[in-house]
Amino acid sequence: MISKLIALINHQGFMKYFKNTSWLFGEKILRMVVGLFVGIWVARYLGPEQFGLYSYSQSFVALFAAIATLGLDGIVVRELVKDKSRRDELIGTAFWLKVMGAFGVLLILAVAVNFTSNDTYTNTLVFIIASATIFQSFNVVDMYFQAKVMSKFVVYANIISLFISSLVKISLLLNEAPLIAFAWVVLFDSIILAIGFLYFFLKNSNFNIRDLKFNKSTAVDLLRDSWPLILSGIVISIYMKIDQVMIKEMLGNEAVGQYAAAVRISEAWYFIPMAIGGSLFPAIVKYKDISEDLFYKRFQYFLDLMFYIGLFIAIPIVIYSNFIVQVLYGSSYADAASVLELHAIGGVFVVIAIAQGKFWVTFNLQKELMWVTC
Repeated sequence: MISKLIALINHQGFMKYFKNTSWLFGEKILRMVVGLFVGIWVARYLGPEQFGLYSYSQSFVALFAAIATLGLDGIVVRELVKDKSRRDELIGTAFWLKVMGAFGVLLILAVAVNFTSNDTYTNTLVFIIASATIFQSFNVVDMYFQAKVMSKFVVYANIISLFISSLVKISLLLNEAPLIAFAWVVLFDSIILAIGFLYFFLKNSNFNIRDLKFNKSTAVDLLRDSWPLILSGIVISIYMKIDQVMIKEMLGNEAVGQYAAAVRISEAWYFIPMAIGGSLFPAIVKYKDISEDLFYKRFQYFLDLMFYIGLFIAIPIVIYSNFIVQVLYGSSYADAASVLELHAIGGVFVVIAIAQGKFWVTFNLQKELMWVTC
């Protein structure tokens, strides 16, 4: 056992991916801790009704957020790993596609709100939060660093954004700011993160900002591969977020607040499989070209790891759900405990689905993934 451990430590490839995953884990754990602390403070301050309205606005935007991403993330990472010489055209084209997708989301929302019972104030919250998707186009930088296995620079940008955002939210809480101020913080967060991404990208690559050009043929190729992921992403967004939209329409804002409080806890650990998948995905793609048997063996290890992580986290949450809700949110959110139990169990299957999605993309089986998701 000791000799195997020493061999792994001395293995250059293993340590490269281990360090990359460690950076991602460190940032996500910090984000989870700080996010839970500040997020719970916000929930307590706003109360179930206003927190429900805040969560509803975010969920309503999330229903259409997959259109803004265009399913490009995994596709672009895969192409960057396969052909490093296409970096400029891939990043530039993906960026402008995401910008167009973000404006498409705003147009769709302008139509969709007419089919709801929202008042003007609620719609204002929705459009402020939705505007953040424009600046999320800069996450093409994240794709580049994923392909290069250099996620520490993404971590730097995220930590800076988290620190500034947390200070702003705490300031709002101490000054008893209205609900709409917290919606503006969502937009502010995306702007700060975009600036951070751009800074570290330009500093750690020979990329010129003028190289962010749109290549029509590359765009067609990317969308040809990604359109099934767009549809499956929309389906995922619907069944992940439609619940809060429906609860608001049927039961009101307070019920959404109770439900959203449970969801915030149950989804807090989803970063673990996402961080592992994002870090190991380039390595999995490489093994496919080296040896198919070795690829399947490594991917099975990956699936087993995802399953046990989900099970290990879900069991204590189910057992101590009442205690967790009481300590974090207080007695006003007591109804959230039963929801938390069910969501924790469902999280195990979410983790497996994340791992399976990487498999489909590796073999360019986006259409099959779409049908499986639907």
